[in-house]
Amino acid sequence: MTRSSDELRGLSLLGGSTQYPDRYAPEVLEAFDNKHPGNDYFVKFVCPEFTSLCPMTGQPDFATILIRYIPDAKMVESKSLKLYLFGFRNHGDFHEDCVNIIMKDLISLMNPKYIEVSGIFTPRGGIAIHPFANYGRPDTPFAQMARERLFRHDMQ
Repeated sequence: MTRSSDELRGLSLLGGSTQYPDRYAPEVLEAFDNKHPGNDYFVKFVCPEFTSLCPMTGQPDFATILIRYIPDAKMVESKSLKLYLFGFRNHGDFHEDCVNIIMKDLISLMNPKYIEVSGIFTPRGGIAIHPFANYGRPDTPFAQMARERLFRHDMQ
């Protein structure tokens, strides 16, 4: 099952030279049609080289960002996601804010059935912070799934 040129229209970042954003840039996110909207399945991204800046000190914070979602009609294109995440390199925000901003931007782009974003930030000052945010589409079974996963996401 290949994609037609019509299905690829609007994806501008694949191929050619790459321009890396030097600021938070949600406008670089691109989506494409899910060819399997009737199937419920997870897509998982692991970004082990995420960086942002502490809003107080300007010092870099390093993290692995995990994004898991169940798509509906749209899916995020991975190169645009990479460039979007790269744009946080000069963005000053707390860890919890970065995770929630990423989740909300992806919800706005794709309107997924379910999404969760977690950050595994490396320790600074002897403390590691691991924020987790999730969303399930209201009035669907995915809303209940989000609630259950939130309450149980890190019960070890």
